[in-house]
Amino acid sequence: MSEALELGINALRGQMDTRAMSYFSSCVRCGICAEACLFYTETGDARYTPIYKTEPLRKLWKREYTFWGKLASKMGLLKPMTESDLSDWEELVYDGCSMCSRCSMVCPVGVDIAYLIRKAKEGLSAAGFSPADLVAAGERADRIGSQMGVTSHTLNATIRVQEKETGLPVPLDVQGAEYLVLLSSGEIAGFPEFIGSLAKIFKATGISWTLSSEYFEATNTGVQLGNSKLAAKLVERIVTVAEKLDIKTVVSPECGHAYTTIRWDAPNFIGRPLPFNVVHVMELLDQLRQQGRLKTKGYTEERLSYHDPCNAGRRGGVLDQPRNLLKMVAPNFVELPESGDMNWCCGGGGGVSSNERANPLRLKVFDAKKRQLDAAKPEGLVTACSNCRHMLEDGLEHNHMYDVELLGVTELIAEHLVDGDEA
Repeated sequence: MSEALELGINALRGQMDTRAMSYFSSCVRCGICAEACLFYTETGDARYTPIYKTEPLRKLWKREYTFWGKLASKMGLLKPMTESDLSDWEELVYDGCSMCSRCSMVCPVGVDIAYLIRKAKEGLSAAGFSPADLVAAGERADRIGSQMGVTSHTLNATIRVQEKETGLPVPLDVQGAEYLVLLSSGEIAGFPEFIGSLAKIFKATGISWTLSSEYFEATNTGVQLGNSKLAAKLVERIVTVAEKLDIKTVVSPECGHAYTTIRWDAPNFIGRPLPFNVVHVMELLDQLRQQGRLKTKGYTEERLSYHDPCNAGRRGGVLDQPRNLLKMVAPNFVELPESGDMNWCCGGGGGVSSNERANPLRLKVFDAKKRQLDAAKPEGLVTACSNCRHMLEDGLEHNHMYDVELLGVTELIAEHLVDGDEA
């Protein structure tokens, strides 16, 4: 057995917890999950069946944790795992799964397949079987604080531009502010108007808020890579700046997996409860709407549809809030078919977007989203996830769908905002 293979098997063995074993024991191999996975439906390749992507862990479970598996192994009836197996599954797990959890929604026995994929990633990553692009992104996140290499200097330059455009200050490092707003590097680099839009909305609603110049990144590359140590380190940085500024509530930005990481997974990573509350920006804006503090004027006549980010929506429950906000300004709103908690993924979640090797496959599976758009025929597509926006941009461009405008919920509300002086 090679050193790499031994390391890989030991790493996977370390991920075999009781939850994973119960899922493998429960799975009846019915294949229903296949039709819920865009990587299978759009390619027709049986290797992309969700449960098959968990095969490294399942093989280990069968061989070492079941009676018949142990017996068959001793009799030489089970093929031993090879280094080639790990290499093959590295491509399936990192390129062919966005961890969108749509498959988990349809499993008749309740297997959370995305959880098993996460476990497989943890093992493969520890053994060195991960895409080079994602490994490099993790190294940048560790060293610089941003998987894209965005620094505090970049943030400051972006803030100055937004302050000039809006005429409003963007607060930095305000001690005791009501809210600490996190950002994703994708927003800073691709959609900087998100910052200016927040400044407008928070001024109009009387919100006390701040950004941190010390650490601002919401994206957790450790989760995407399957590296719990890195994930915990990045969470600790958020906790440190929040405690330093005496923050009671942290706002997750328009980034799906960032929200589920800081809201649900973070306490498990660091081994203790978070010293602050966490709210998604859509939840906060909808709360302000309910309180009568967020008011809009005028409407857009465009026929708009909403793309539900998988993590924020399906796994995080942020489904009604963006729709409530859109109803304020978009009377011609129309739902995509199979929307809400059964929406089809943009194809780039779970770190797929950071893995250049996966680009051809990612663009192929965008066909699922294209069918939704062809059916609903919106003039504009709105979402609340910066990574989704980047992936949707790529998909629309690739399919020459130039007549579909791509919008963000926060910016759309800011365009129709009634400011404090008008209210």
